[in-house]
Amino acid sequence: MMHNITVGRWIKYSEGALVSSGQATARLDALVLLEDATSKDRTHLLAHPELELTEEQEMKLRVWIDRRKKHEPLAYIREKSEFYGREFYVNHTVLVPRPETEVMIELLKKLPLPPHSRIADVGSGSGAIGITAALELPKSQVDLFELDTNALKVSHVNTKAFNTHVQCLQSNLLEEADETKYDAILANLPYVPEDYQINEAAEHEPSMALFGGFDGLDLYRTMFGQLREHTSENAFVLTEALTFQHVKLASIAKARGFELYQTEGLIQVFQKA
Repeated sequence: MMHNITVGRWIKYSEGALVSSGQATARLDALVLLEDATSKDRTHLLAHPELELTEEQEMKLRVWIDRRKKHEPLAYIREKSEFYGREFYVNHTVLVPRPETEVMIELLKKLPLPPHSRIADVGSGSGAIGITAALELPKSQVDLFELDTNALKVSHVNTKAFNTHVQCLQSNLLEEADETKYDAILANLPYVPEDYQINEAAEHEPSMALFGGFDGLDLYRTMFGQLREHTSENAFVLTEALTFQHVKLASIAKARGFELYQTEGLIQVFQKA
């Protein structure tokens, strides 16, 4: 191991290592991890390539770069991910929040919901969607429903970090829900078809949070079967799925009494008929 390696030499080494492993964002990844290890921003680091790393910083960075070379998502290495402008704790038991899911929050905020609306985030994972909804609509009451106990632990960390009054409940979809009638359901359920080719980064994510059966829509079928008794009179349901699944998902929703209201990107909005 080299000692007293400078920032400039480290950037050159780590960028080269990541390029050779096929990382398209090699330089950015190297800089982000360097920022985390040194607690200094990249502007400062790039302006001072002569700065020396401590032995502890170098050891940490080598481990991180080795993990990244295997296409492990940066979010798992850093144990944090940004969603809707906020930083959430994540680990390998939950999906990494995706930028395209932020559309769900944008659409939710534009819906004609009652001021003190009740919102459920079903299959909540890290809790990023539900917690963001609670922060963006502060008069609402938000409940998170998640089956996996490890994912629930991540949700608890995030609800405490943002000091929200969000309730975290262990439940297979809405099986354990009480008599509450929700005005909005947020559901980013596993929707990848079982034979669908995922990328190397996604292979590091929990398969139970990705795959949704033969056509990817098994969990949505189950959830829509539960929804009428758990939703208010003109409730909205916001779902995420691949665009080629949208027609079939709309058919599943319609059979259960929910009409397509709006579509944007991967997100569909349904209204109770």
